[in-house]
Amino acid sequence: MTAPAPFNMAAHVLAAAPGRPDKVALAVLGPARANRWSYAKLESAVRGVATGLLRSGLEPGDRVLLRLGNTPDFPVAFLACLAVDLVPVPTSPQLTGPEVTALCPTLAPAAVIAGDGIALPDHPAPVIPATLLTAWHDLPPAEFVMGDPERPGYIIYTSGTAGRPRGVVHAHRAILARRHMVDGWYGLTAEDRVLHAGAFNWTYTLGTGLLDPWTIGATALVPAPGTDSSALPLLLKRHDATMFAAAPGVYRQILRAPFAPMPKLRHGLSAGEKLPEAIRAAWQDATGTQIHEAFGLSECSTFISGAPGNPAPPGTLGFAQPGRRIALIDADGAETDHGTIAIHRDDPGLMLGYLGHPEDTVARYSGEWFLTGDIGSRTAQGAIRYEGRDDDMMNAGGYRVSPIEVETALANHPGIDEAAAVEVTVKTDATVIAAFYTGPATLPEADLAAFASERLARYKTPRIFIHRASLPRGANNKLLRRALREEWEATDGQA
Repeated sequence: MTAPAPFNMAAHVLAAAPGRPDKVALAVLGPARANRWSYAKLESAVRGVATGLLRSGLEPGDRVLLRLGNTPDFPVAFLACLAVDLVPVPTSPQLTGPEVTALCPTLAPAAVIAGDGIALPDHPAPVIPATLLTAWHDLPPAEFVMGDPERPGYIIYTSGTAGRPRGVVHAHRAILARRHMVDGWYGLTAEDRVLHAGAFNWTYTLGTGLLDPWTIGATALVPAPGTDSSALPLLLKRHDATMFAAAPGVYRQILRAPFAPMPKLRHGLSAGEKLPEAIRAAWQDATGTQIHEAFGLSECSTFISGAPGNPAPPGTLGFAQPGRRIALIDADGAETDHGTIAIHRDDPGLMLGYLGHPEDTVARYSGEWFLTGDIGSRTAQGAIRYEGRDDDMMNAGGYRVSPIEVETALANHPGIDEAAAVEVTVKTDATVIAAFYTGPATLPEADLAAFASERLARYKTPRIFIHRASLPRGANNKLLRRALREEWEATDGQA
């Protein structure tokens, strides 16, 4: 798909607004009532906030760090930045002060938009309180800045194998890749009402739960902050949701208790980590609907999936979405039926590169293919079967977490000599981050958890701590995390 020029991502997302001004674009679902935003209100707020940002002294190309929670302020600020060629940088509100401060030397934000109680970086950039955004909703609407579709649009952070979060720079044209998902994954129409259970800063939620419904003219439904997963079935039923999107862990939590039928629900969507077949089957038994899974990564939108008209064969991720070029690449760089899953370098959803680390960008390519670092195999039907990571990256509720980052934080504890962070299975279809450590004595788990939580976001904090006399190493003295995981699973967690 060739991006039209000139182009603006926010203008593209809100193009349907003038034709349906009174339709509900967003509903934030509370236990008793919903806070509804029409398309007219959404567009007015975005363009008014864009004017406020420019009046605050920001200039096109400036990077704006978003420290916001799961409230409408988040998508409004995100689109407002894009509208006037500022570069929004979504971050998890769970990040601690030291974690977000560590991003700033390379990011060099020109401003920070912050919600109450969310940790701020130790950085001289001016802070724009989220409360000010509401006052800007009624400012004269800014004009969309049109330009090269290849120019930077937004930056998201993903953990790297080196243990440092890396800024992934996406172009304005990245939104165009998401059109492949409309038929290749969602089956989305303007009449749909999509409820997504994830956090806005997560690209899965931001794209699937907000931007894609708005681009097509549908309605996005969002649980109010603090909503427990047990309340989601009632919200799905009460608000006539036709699609439900979540990470596999959310489906698992919902299925722990019986719930009433949801007659308007057409199907579920899953991404962020591999969907266990047991959860897929249990959901279908409970709701009579399928879950369609998709595979992607922070550096590119999802590009392999099952869809209502083309479901994934059992045990597979599904097929390449129409219009996406994928391959499986072996160690010699050749295309094969078993190897690293790769996407073509011309895909509109593929990143421009890693902020400040061009060498890391180059290392991800093999000729014309961008290597995901995930291993797959192709079935006789052409579907892709997922076989795991080719490194030690962990997955915590859909977030990719580097073991190096966790280990570095734990190494500061005076009672720990060495640490290894590993994703381990604690029961069927459930994994957590475990920290194996050496030191003079076994330390209280509560003390270690408290120590880690001061230095790591909650989703990065280990749930299990295991004292070991030593940690396994190979002939080259490399830490063997895989050996720890295999030992744990072989002994049913008694390692």
